[in-house]
Amino acid sequence: MNRIIKVARMQLINKWTFIGIPLLILVASFAFTLAIWLLVRRAGGDGVLYGGGAQAPMWYFLALGIQALTLTFPFSMAMSVSRRTFYLGTLGLFALCALALSVFYYLMGLVEVATGGWWVDGQFFALQWIADNNWFVQIMFYFVLMVLLFMVGFLIATIYMRWRSTGMLVFFIGLGLVLLGIIALFTFGNFWPTFWSWALSWTAAGVTLWGAVAAVAMAGSSYLTLRRATA
Repeated sequence: MNRIIKVARMQLINKWTFIGIPLLILVASFAFTLAIWLLVRRAGGDGVLYGGGAQAPMWYFLALGIQALTLTFPFSMAMSVSRRTFYLGTLGLFALCALALSVFYYLMGLVEVATGGWWVDGQFFALQWIADNNWFVQIMFYFVLMVLLFMVGFLIATIYMRWRSTGMLVFFIGLGLVLLGIIALFTFGNFWPTFWSWALSWTAAGVTLWGAVAAVAMAGSSYLTLRRATA
């Protein structure tokens, strides 16, 4: 456990990466969104105003998943840190960061509702589709989404560390072929109406559950790949 904590502290040597940049992205996106809302109201616009900028820090975690491995894994290997310890320490730190940010999203959603959408009837943190659920589902929705994006980046990084450029080419070409095959199947089979009807019926709880399953699958795949990765 002590070694795992040391790995987490090693990742936090540059606190700007894990803490500073996500907060800066969130503050900037909220400030820009609020400014646009005020301009819309000043111009006489009515109705509920929506802002998707709250998702911006989450997409940063995709890049963070790549950085968390490529920037510190070689150093950890030089310090004789086992791959298992590095993996647990890195994911443990990120899980705590993701949970803290998820709770922050929920609390800011409460403030947003209490202030009538920041006094301009806007929805930035408390998007109705998510905010209509209880506190646990709301927090877990954000948490799972961030973990999932992190694991996507982390898995891509482990593929690179294991098979280098050749592995990346094979992976993305294979992924492109799979997606192209699915699109062709849905198009020629006329499955798109059924698919969109099914997709639009999902609830936030359902997305959270299946997102967690996908994140666990990626976590297992990335660990198995990392076991044979080289610095």
